[in-house]
Amino acid sequence: MKNVAIVTGASRGIGAATALLLAQRGYAVCINYNNAKEKADNLVKKIHDEGGQAIAVKADVAKEQAISALFATVDKELGPITALVNNAGINGTTCEVENMTSDTLQAVFSTNVFGTFICCREAIKRMKENQGGAIVNITSEAARFGGTRLAHYAASKAAINTFTIACAREVASHNIRINAISPGVIDTDIHATSSAERLNNLITSLPMKRMGKASEVAELTCWLLSAAASYVSGAVIPITGAR
Repeated sequence: MKNVAIVTGASRGIGAATALLLAQRGYAVCINYNNAKEKADNLVKKIHDEGGQAIAVKADVAKEQAISALFATVDKELGPITALVNNAGINGTTCEVENMTSDTLQAVFSTNVFGTFICCREAIKRMKENQGGAIVNITSEAARFGGTRLAHYAASKAAINTFTIACAREVASHNIRINAISPGVIDTDIHATSSAERLNNLITSLPMKRMGKASEVAELTCWLLSAAASYVSGAVIPITGAR
């Protein structure tokens, strides 16, 4: 049976790097996106040009029906899923708790927490039928240190760390492995609008004097999905450059 992966939020950054690497390693990949259709289509073209197999599927993972449709499309076009990377997430913008709105909380938790739960639910149903699979949830070191004016985001990622451990124990006997990766400061679009001074101060504060690369997170993700990590499950692995 071929390896089939869904990567949510895969049009850019860590998701795109992961989807590309999985395709290069022989997976048929579903590149999920919400708004960035052009970037998702360009990534599909790049994978096809390299001889791989990929499709792009629009779905807002904050919505249960959209997730169900996403998985149904993959069933039809690629076949039974063997790997899932829950990468899609939003930070809800910086905000003090005293100014937090219920709309912001709903948006962040619907995408980051509920979306991950429901994607895992759909994947686990299929993986049980197919005698196994692997899931990686992308969280954040903000779950550990709280972020800066990002309590809502940090709390959502902490929830996923705990969920990863609980769910991994629940499905371990079905040959399904679930792990989380907790990135520190990674060089993605989120830093593109930062001033040169802020970026310099940030990089100076890092032990390795550089940000991590999306490709480095992708390498760890692909290893966790592979047979080489066959006894690794229920782990939350930081990738922080010693930060």
